[in-house]
Amino acid sequence: MDLREQTARTPARLEHAVVDGVATLVISNPAKRNAMTSDMWRELPVVLERLAADPGVRVLVLTGAGDTFCAGADIASLQAPGGRPQALAVQAEEALAAFPRPTLAAVRGYCVGGGSQLAAACDLRFAEEGASFGVTPARLGIVYPSSSTRRLVTLVGPATAKFLLFSGELIGTERALRTGLVDEVLPEGGLAGRVSAFAHVLASRSQLTQAAAKEFADGREDRDAHWAREADGSGDTAEGVAAFLERRTPRFTWTTGSPGSPTAG
Repeated sequence: MDLREQTARTPARLEHAVVDGVATLVISNPAKRNAMTSDMWRELPVVLERLAADPGVRVLVLTGAGDTFCAGADIASLQAPGGRPQALAVQAEEALAAFPRPTLAAVRGYCVGGGSQLAAACDLRFAEEGASFGVTPARLGIVYPSSSTRRLVTLVGPATAKFLLFSGELIGTERALRTGLVDEVLPEGGLAGRVSAFAHVLASRSQLTQAAAKEFADGREDRDAHWAREADGSGDTAEGVAAFLERRTPRFTWTTGSPGSPTAG
């Protein structure tokens, strides 16, 4: 069996692993440039819920298998009976946006359509030089969801969002960085190391600070009193100050599964 045939037979799936507090979630459908099938859209919220319930997960990295991130939704699924790929994509996107810990998209190659939808739902996006970004519903006569449109506008502003949505054209990393679609661009071969290093930085910081900042940045301005109570009872502030004065690494203990936290039962 040659490599092309082997690739064609590789099942479309989501893969994940957790190492040292960093969960890596990989979109894998190599026969179709990691396009998301209906089954993959359905599976993503389930996997995210499982990872969110794991107290050992402090950061989530979303990436694609091989040399591309995600070329969008599997077009064949648009015609599949009962597939509802658009509705499924929105559910997956919202589940990713609501993930209670920091999320980082690591982008190589194509990040198009549903791929851009997922990347935009992450808190941060790092890309390797040569990556291409596009929001392409106008090529298929699809109405892009209002929630996805608002998220894109928040990231890049109305003019760039309209450029991407109206034209369906792809843009490179230079323009993506300039417009705010990505946060860092790394030279070829430098993405994995930078993402790993930064993910471990995030994993070492206070989850209390991160969880509150994520809610506030996403518009939950009514939660000041809640987070003040969490801070008072967390011990993280005292630990952070003590560690600073003692010139040591802090040992933060508050997690999103703590009593009273957003994911506590």
